[in-house]
Amino acid sequence: MSVRRLITAISLGLMAAPLAAQSPVTGVADAEALFKDKDPVKNRNKQAALHIMRELLQCGHWSDAGNWLTERYIQHNPNAADGLAPVQKFFANMPRTATCDKLTTPVVAVLAEGDLVNVVIARSYPDPNEPGKTYTTSWFDMWRFVDGKADEHWDAATKGARPPQTQAK
Repeated sequence: MSVRRLITAISLGLMAAPLAAQSPVTGVADAEALFKDKDPVKNRNKQAALHIMRELLQCGHWSDAGNWLTERYIQHNPNAADGLAPVQKFFANMPRTATCDKLTTPVVAVLAEGDLVNVVIARSYPDPNEPGKTYTTSWFDMWRFVDGKADEHWDAATKGARPPQTQAK
């Protein structure tokens, strides 16, 4: 097969089978160590990201979100609205873990540059091609910080299906 035909086949999804087995995505042994930096501003922002990951996302302490998020918090996740209060409402009923003293999320990397902190984590999903099996992939959350609080957020989320609407009679 020519290179041109191979590229065309891949882009059209005609070669659905992977060319090789996937290497699993895994987190590091001591994820919290990744949230430290010698630069004081990057360290402050990484520590705030750690609090968001552990206290808010993992433990569900959304009543304390104002400690780590600004009032105008811009949310680029297409399922959540901008602003501190709407984000608190969106996450209020999300699943929580009982462990709050240590981050249990499988963190792969934490990168800081300027006012941005990017956290890459491992995620596991059901394999749509092999029922009963799962596969791993990477997910990211990135925040822009202002004075030690997250003011803007990006992630890899796509729109979720809305619940069916009931029709008025």
